[in-house]
Parts: sequence; C-alpha cells; structure tokens
Amino acid sequence: MKKSNLIKRFLAFIIAMIAYSFVQGQSIKGKVIDDLNNPLSDVYLINQNTGIHSHTNELGIFYLVETNIGDTVLVSHIGFTNQIVVISKINLETYFNIQLKKTPVELEQVLITPDINSLNQLSIVDLQTNPVNSSQEILRKVPGLIIGQHAGGGKAEQMFLRGFDIDHGTDVNITVDGLPVNMVSHAHGQGYADLHFLIPEIINNIDYGKGPYYADKGNFTTAGYVAFHTKDRINKSLVSIDFGSFNTLRTLALFDLLDKSSNADAYIAGEYTLTDGAFQSPQHFNRLNLFSKYSASISSDQKITLQASYFQSKWDASGQIPQRAVDANLINRFGAIDDTEGGTTSRTNLSLSHFKYINDKTSVKNRMYYTKYDFKLYSNFTFYLNDPINGDQIKQKETRNIIGIESIVNRNIELNRFDFDLQAGVGFKYDDINSSELSSTIDRKTTLDTISFGDIDESNMYGFISSEFNFGNWLIKPAIRFDFFKFDYINQLANTYSTLTNDKIIASPKLNIIYSPKPTWQLYLKSGIGFHSNDSRIVVTQNGGSILPLAYGADFGTIWKPSNRLVINTTLWYLFLEQEFVYVGDEGIVEPSGKTRRIGIDFGFRYQLLKWLFLNADINYANARSIDDPEGENFIPLAPDFSSTSGFSFQHPTGIAGGIYFRYIDDRPANEDNSIIAKGYFITDMNLNYGYKDWNAALIIENIFNNDWNETQFATESRLLNEINSIEEIHFIPGNPFTVKGRITIKF
Repeated sequence: MKKSNLIKRFLAFIIAMIAYSFVQGQSIKGKVIDDLNNPLSDVYLINQNTGIHSHTNELGIFYLVETNIGDTVLVSHIGFTNQIVVISKINLETYFNIQLKKTPVELEQVLITPDINSLNQLSIVDLQTNPVNSSQEILRKVPGLIIGQHAGGGKAEQMFLRGFDIDHGTDVNITVDGLPVNMVSHAHGQGYADLHFLIPEIINNIDYGKGPYYADKGNFTTAGYVAFHTKDRINKSLVSIDFGSFNTLRTLALFDLLDKSSNADAYIAGEYTLTDGAFQSPQHFNRLNLFSKYSASISSDQKITLQASYFQSKWDASGQIPQRAVDANLINRFGAIDDTEGGTTSRTNLSLSHFKYINDKTSVKNRMYYTKYDFKLYSNFTFYLNDPINGDQIKQKETRNIIGIESIVNRNIELNRFDFDLQAGVGFKYDDINSSELSSTIDRKTTLDTISFGDIDESNMYGFISSEFNFGNWLIKPAIRFDFFKFDYINQLANTYSTLTNDKIIASPKLNIIYSPKPTWQLYLKSGIGFHSNDSRIVVTQNGGSILPLAYGADFGTIWKPSNRLVINTTLWYLFLEQEFVYVGDEGIVEPSGKTRRIGIDFGFRYQLLKWLFLNADINYANARSIDDPEGENFIPLAPDFSSTSGFSFQHPTGIAGGIYFRYIDDRPANEDNSIIAKGYFITDMNLNYGYKDWNAALIIENIFNNDWNETQFATESRLLNEINSIEEIHFIPGNPFTVKGRITIKF
C-alpha cells in the first residue's frame, strides 16, 4: 500500500472515532498532594464504575470526566498508600484536595491501567527497591536492555535491545528531562548517546517503551526509547564517599537550597570519580559532574523549571584487544596493544521549561534547551593492518552546539456529547557541528593524515498529534508524527568551497489498542512506523535515498496481576527495518546496510515474597536476520538472541537492605555467516547496606564469582607488529573481575 493511502486511511479512522458519541456524565476536579502538601504529578485516578481514568499534571491537578454521585475513584501512586474516594454531591460542585500518605514501595500499589505504558510502574518499583550504584548501571534498569562498556567508563556504553546491537544509540531514543542525549552525525557513530552526565542519585523515575509506537518520540525510536526524569526536590542534603578496588574513589554531594515551606524547590548535586580500572596500563580515569535544578509554582496555575549541568571526563588505555594476543601470552586479559588510546569529553546543558494550566481541560508545556559539547577520542582497532610502521591509531574529534524548543498541548475535547483526550506538539532541534574530524595519529601527539574534516548543520522540525479514545474497558490511541530534516555538510578538505545539502520529510502513523477489563489484567496491540536518520555525511550523497529509513513494528502482549504481590508481563513482537547499521571493525565506524527483520518475545515478572523482599526476572528472546542475504549468511553481527536479568532485593525494617542480581547474555554471531562467535556470559553482583537514622554504610561487589567475561566483542580484521598476514577474529574489552567498593553516606 502506498504511504499516501495509508495516511489517508489513518486520518479517516481518526475522523470516524471523533464522530462516535455516547452520553456524557459529570466531571470532578481537584489536586493531589503528599504529606508535606507538595503537589504530586502522574498520580493515577480511575473511576471504578465506568473505567474512565486520568492523571495529575505537573501541578498535581486532575480533571476526571464521566463521574457521578456514588461512583468510587481509586487514587494511586507508587510509594503512597492507595486511596478510595466515594464521589458526593459536593465533589461535583467544588474543587477539592486529595492527600496521599507516603509508604514503602509495594507491588500492591501497582495498577494495571488502561494506558500504553503501564509497565513503567514496575521500573519505579525496581528503582526504589534496588537503587542504581553507578552511572553504568542506569540503562540496566530498562528490562531487556543490556549494556557493555567500550573504554572502562569513558565512551558511551554499547547497547543491546530486542535483537539489536544498537552500538552507542543508533536505534534507541534517550532523553533526560526532555533533553536529547543522542548525537546525530557524531564523530564516533550515529546516535551516540553518552549518559555519563546523569548523576544516579538524582533520578526520580525512568519512562521507557519498546518499539516505534510513540508519537512524541522521534529520531532513533525503532527498538524503543528511554526517558529519564530527575527529582524536583530532595528530602535531605547528603554527602557520600565511595572507595574500592583499582584505586577507585567517588565523592557525591547533594544540597537542598530552599526552605520546605516555600513554593519553590532548588538543589545542587556534584559528583567526582577517579579510577585506574583493572587494566595493566592505568586508566587514569576521572569524571566531574555538576547539576542544579530550580522549580517553582509562580502562581496557582503555572510552574517553571530551570536546570543546568556540567560534565567532563578523560581516560587513557582500555581499548579492545585481539584474542590471539592473549592466547599467545603476549598480553594478559587486561593488557593493551596500544596503551595510548583514550579520550576527553565534556558537556554543558541548560534548559528551561514552563507548564501552564489554562483551564480544566487544557494545559501546555513549553521547553527550550542548549547544549555545548566537545569530544576527542583516540582508538586503535586494527593495530598495524593499514600502516605496518606507525600503526593504525585514529583520532575522532568534534565540537557541537545544540539548540531546541518544544511546545506540547494537552486538551480534553467534547464533541457532540463525546469526550476524548488530544495531545499535540511541535518542536525544533538544531545541531551545529564544527570541525568533525577523523585523522590518523601516533601516540595521541602526531597527526599523520587527516582522512575527513568538515562542518555539519542538521535541523529537525517536527509536529505530532495523538488522540486517546476511552470506551469503558477499551482505550484506542491513534497518532501521527511528521518530521522534516535538513542536512548540510561542508568538506573542509575539498579544493573548492561547496555546501552539500539534502532534505527529507517523513510521516509516522501509530495505532495502539488497549483492553483492560479490570485493574489486574490488560491486553494490548501496538503498531506503528518509526525511523532513524542516517549520518549527514552519508545523506548528502544519497540524492534523496536512504536518508530516513523506516521501521515497521507491532507488539501483542498482556500484563496480568493475579495477586497483590505478583505482576507478569508477556509480549510477542515484530520489527522490520528498511536499513540496518553495521559495525565496520577496520574503520571503527558504523555504516548502513540492508533490510532486516526481527521477531521475538519478552517475558517478565515481579514478585513480592514478603513485605520487605522482592524478586524480579526478565527473559528476552529475539531472532534477527538480514532479508537481502542468502540463508546462512544473513546473521546480524552481535545481535543477541537470548538475554536475561534477574535477582532479589530486600529492605528490612531494621535498616538492613541489599540484593543479589544476575545478568546473562547468550553466545551470538559476530559476523554474517556465524563463523565467529561472541561469547556470552553470566555475571552476579551484590550489594548490602545498613542505615541508622541519617547514616548509611554500603558494600558493593561486582562479579562475585570472579568470572572471566568479555564485556564488548567485535569480529575485526587486524595485524600485530611483525605479523605477515592479517587475521579476523574476536577482539574484546574484558569485563571487570571481582571488584569491591565501600560507601559511607551522611544525610543532614
């Protein structure tokens, strides 16, 4: 079917849904607050008589339609006691407050809501019962998402999700408080997403979704998206110090700046980390993070949030090594062929958001942001393959400015006695990338040859509209998104000045259907089209082709809560991509390839054995194949087919807390014909801490069985010094051995 016909039918469906009508009840409105009278956002309210539901906005305000005298409304929020409100006449006539009491997190608080992302409630439970211990653990909180560090903590992590080797972010959209993390046309790889500027202790919740089904998520949302939200306020100031193996030291401070009785909240956070890593050549790694956030209710119907952050990091050595060098005892697992690898990076972020509650049925949120970014990376993937005298070290470097604005309107619309919710948004993002460079170097000092050098301008203007039609137990959510991209590249190595340019517009329709007959069970069917953009340097030579390859996806699944302490979820999914990205070892880059298809199943459960003891497991299977290649030569390199994470955590009333956690990834093909295998691993970590009043002591152990495992692996053709012929085989970066870290935290 042609794309134009698909869009026409999609729009006709929306019009048909609007034309449908039913008798409307009355409405209630009010505000949900916590014990300290702070407004609570994202509180879930459901009319247990009609199935109609609503959420509180950023001011804690709710508006619930189709409600009559005698109806019971369930008010629920993770970390608070559920409350039942029986609607009286006065509730229909006046604005009223609902106060929720804070309580330890329990699975009983999780509702299987008629919402497209009900599973996000489980991520809140996971985050509260098993807090993140380091920035490298942040992405592991997303079920099914596996990470691997390329450079001991310096580079962005390699990611795996739903049968994808996502490299550093080609197929997952990552944001922090609406700020894009992925870097388009990055010097090291398309979609590069370095999340190390996010301090783990300031994370409030993690919003995630798998597949291309979300109209407000654009570029790179093929395998899915991950959206981190930081805390608006901290309960107490704290200082913390970590110390551990391999000269590891981390200091952390969070300071609350305003009195709790004011209408505003403000805090600053700082983190400094040092480590040499397990490598024979000390890594000399250090990272500095500074973060500040101010939020205030400037009136009863408006809120502003201002935040700023600064991040810088540098490191040495810790690059990938060939298996044959270890087998021949030339180096050990933590040795290096070229220990002058490493890099530096920094990022400064500024953002301002404004939320306005216009009336009972309309609100608008505006956001603007600015990022200043610098990056320099020295790598040696092939050693002496291309240059047998000087070696193959390369430098990748860029300086970038990012500017973005976004405005989103949420409105409840009544039309011919029919009521539905509408969300519409428009936005703009501009990447100004200067001096994007790839050069051959020696010892990070001498530049032998500049391979590419140029300036990139990439603009993305977008708009989307999403409707939500609630028919009792059914929720139908059609949506469509439009994106316009403009790509400019100036090759500074060309003999004459010329701006190479290209542009493209794309439409991405979505349709999600959810059936929730009760707050303990849900069936859903998600479908939609997404995309990932290609690198500007590739796009400007394509003459209109292969600019924004599409992804077509569908999920069919269920969420079931058979008891108050058990939640089970299962999803069968399919994804087709018009174009894949493939790692090229001899160049150290990712380049586009052909069509692919993936089919798989996700399974997970959360079980609360006791009031203070939690068990969780996620099991993920994916079959990923290239469509254009013959059978037996159609494997997608490094795409995992089976992975799992599980563990248990406890938070005993005596103040003792902790847990043991497992992660597993199966052997997987490292090349197209599966003749080279990337070995899987099974790793066990644990933590134990004790809190007394405002003091807390923790012990954190990684790889408690001291297994030898490869954190990242690639099939790469390389040549060592004095080797006559090159060899293609596994090159890897070793995972941490048995590692111990202690932590002391004081709150005040």
